[in-house]
Amino acid sequence: MALLAADIGNSHTVLGLVDDGQVRADWRVATEERRTSDEWAVLLRGLLADAPAGDVDGIAVCATVPAVLHEWREMLARHFAGVPTVVVEPGVRTGIPVLMDNPREVGSDRIMNALAAARDYGGPAIVVDFRGTATTFEVVNEQDQYVGGAIAPGIEISLEALGRRGAQLRKVELARPRSVIARNTVEALQSGMVFGVASQVEGIVGRMIEELGAPVEDVTVIATGYLAPLVVDDCRCFTAHDPWLTLRGLELVFARNR
Repeated sequence: MALLAADIGNSHTVLGLVDDGQVRADWRVATEERRTSDEWAVLLRGLLADAPAGDVDGIAVCATVPAVLHEWREMLARHFAGVPTVVVEPGVRTGIPVLMDNPREVGSDRIMNALAAARDYGGPAIVVDFRGTATTFEVVNEQDQYVGGAIAPGIEISLEALGRRGAQLRKVELARPRSVIARNTVEALQSGMVFGVASQVEGIVGRMIEELGAPVEDVTVIATGYLAPLVVDDCRCFTAHDPWLTLRGLELVFARNR
């Protein structure tokens, strides 16, 4: 028995069976806005059938796509009616103060990252979440409060836009090239993307640490997200790579609200 945690992002949905902070099984599927509640139910049943435990004793969801969340609500009501469920949204107790101008507009996945970072690592901490649509930065101060962050274009969407708008460019595989100085167009695109993102992350993290006013060695910088493995080794600022940070944040919120 475990918690089914669902992180519904703009490009992909990450699912995991979480038990006491440990992810026993995980999946990543495309976030398709036209997928109906019944289709989501069939998909989940199929995935859970091959999981270490076919049943779940709870479901926790955070989403950045309102249309998909609507279908999930319907699916949970129809197909998982007997399973305790928590949907992270305004009004749900998270356990971390959100010191933003408008806390209600902050993405629930960003709050989950900050919550898990505060609980597992303690502040001050910075979380960098690498996703296809956006790369997000979350900052937790030494009082374990979420004080803000930044949002940059994601790796996948940036590469797609470059291939679509460049007259003599094309879509290429999202992979690390052999070197920064590329000798062909494909690797030139890969170099600009991978090393460009690495330099961007180092620059933003450095500025955030300056604003926090804390010694560099006292700030934990955590990489997460399914695209983190592509660039994490080329960023000198990270102290931890934690791929399941968001899912563990969902587990914490579920426990607090159920």
